[in-house]
Amino acid sequence: MFKTLALAVTLGMTALPVFAEHITAGELTITDTWVRATTSVARSSGGFLIVHNHGTVDDRLLSASADFAMVQIHETVQVDGVNRMQEQTDGIVIPAGESVTLAPGGYHLMLMGLEQGLEMGSEQDITLHFEQAGDVTVVFEAEMRRATDQADGEDMTDHDMSGHDMSEDGSDADGHGDH
Repeated sequence: MFKTLALAVTLGMTALPVFAEHITAGELTITDTWVRATTSVARSSGGFLIVHNHGTVDDRLLSASADFAMVQIHETVQVDGVNRMQEQTDGIVIPAGESVTLAPGGYHLMLMGLEQGLEMGSEQDITLHFEQAGDVTVVFEAEMRRATDQADGEDMTDHDMSGHDMSEDGSDADGHGDH
């Protein structure tokens, strides 16, 4: 019995790799989906994923939607030495035979108007709307990753978040509350 208990404890302490679910939609495979975990009073966060296009025709991520937040596709760009987010109203092309990574410091899903924070480990459904592959609902788990854990993106701590409610008290970068 002692050997069985010792083995169970040893196995329980071993870190096993956790692989993100692969979702296939048409010629696309969606992997490594996650949202940034937040404090309980945060009103915005980011969503991240990798889209692989195995087809011979480009596809386009047109938009995304969720019941728990307003979702926009953004790209982080540097303007006058400050990272700013720009909405991608035309979506993002997913070139045939290539992959596109949505990660901190680059393209990402901006989740705004959260009713409550995204607790570590919680799961959120986000529907991705593709031009060719159609609508795909994917589960995103709330995690705390460093910006470089997924891609060669930059740390988002130096981004200009004006216009996005990222404060703990619900005010925007200028201290204004929800209107």
